[in-house]
Amino acid sequence: MKIVLAYSGGLDTSIILKWLIENYNAEVICFTADIGQGEEVEEARLKALRTGASKAYALDLREEFVADFVFPMFRSGALYEGYYLLGTSIARPLIAKHLVRIAQEEGAEAIAHGATGKGNDQVRFELTAYALEPSIKVIAPWREWSFVGRSEMIAYAAQHGIPIPVTIEKPYSMDANLLHISYEGGVLEDPWNEPPAGMFRLTLDPEKAPDQYEYVEVDFVEGDPVAVNGERLSPAALLTRLNEIGGRNAVGRVDLVENRFVGMKSRGVYETPGGTLLYHARRAVESLTLDREVLHQRDQLAIKYAELVYNGFWFAPEREALQAYFDHVAKTVTGTARLKLYKGNVIVAGRKSPISLYDKSLVSFDEKGGYNQADADGFIKLNSLRLRVRAKAQPKD
Repeated sequence: MKIVLAYSGGLDTSIILKWLIENYNAEVICFTADIGQGEEVEEARLKALRTGASKAYALDLREEFVADFVFPMFRSGALYEGYYLLGTSIARPLIAKHLVRIAQEEGAEAIAHGATGKGNDQVRFELTAYALEPSIKVIAPWREWSFVGRSEMIAYAAQHGIPIPVTIEKPYSMDANLLHISYEGGVLEDPWNEPPAGMFRLTLDPEKAPDQYEYVEVDFVEGDPVAVNGERLSPAALLTRLNEIGGRNAVGRVDLVENRFVGMKSRGVYETPGGTLLYHARRAVESLTLDREVLHQRDQLAIKYAELVYNGFWFAPEREALQAYFDHVAKTVTGTARLKLYKGNVIVAGRKSPISLYDKSLVSFDEKGGYNQADADGFIKLNSLRLRVRAKAQPKD
């Protein structure tokens, strides 16, 4: 049997590689997606070969990740449950897409992943796989093996001489890409526990951030960011630059208890410095260029879109239909936002657009601007008609 494994080199997939070889008597091909983890990608490829993989792919998908997944998602204005910028959620369909492609090219009967049976990632990986290759076999060791928890897996790794980046003393799980880093498990499973001070990797602690403001300008063209401080950059380079700027100003930390698709609540801690800057910059430009009703409608639909991405329905017709709507709306999102950063805070300091709907003369207290204030009398009376009728009909207290 030939299996293609989505391999990160972390605790779970390090164990899974050896477990698949032993329990399925399989040839295992490993695939690691470079979506911004840095040196960990090549280290994972070499580790996979040392641990028994017959082949190990390490593909640079950074530009595809940002251009074809992150940016389209950001055009929607999506936030899951008001806080989460979907950094892990949006990476899974890309990884699964290439996992299936490699399986097809290698003639593998199955793919495997390291997502647990309690989490969201199993759903995201498998919904994508079945959408792209209906006949694919999916192996999810967490739903089959007898390990109860990570302490037993750490012991298994020691028994088989598998190096792992997790210890009993520091057992929380991390997942990194160009959009964010997520932290779950271990000491974080108690929502009352504050995250360990030394845990964060992308952002400075607010107390250690600079004591002066830093300004950053982001240019948008038809919905997508194209430049930072006047310098045009590729999608991946632009997000990397904003990660650096946001990170040194302590921007982008989120700690929340979220509702998983499978039905349970979980506590996640996230660092999304560049994505947080893009979110605020984009909304600043949209405030100038989007019609009121379109903006309000877009925000309503963005809630549903965020749920679809979170739940793993990237390659589903309803997400694709919503994407067409958001892409159409985003055509008018062209302009520049100026943000003021200070110790974790993001303040909109200015915004401009060549196609702005903002009319200074119309809104000014000092100009008439073609607006007859007396018209407001009839406007208010018509809108208050039902309220006045209701008030007359109700008994007085």
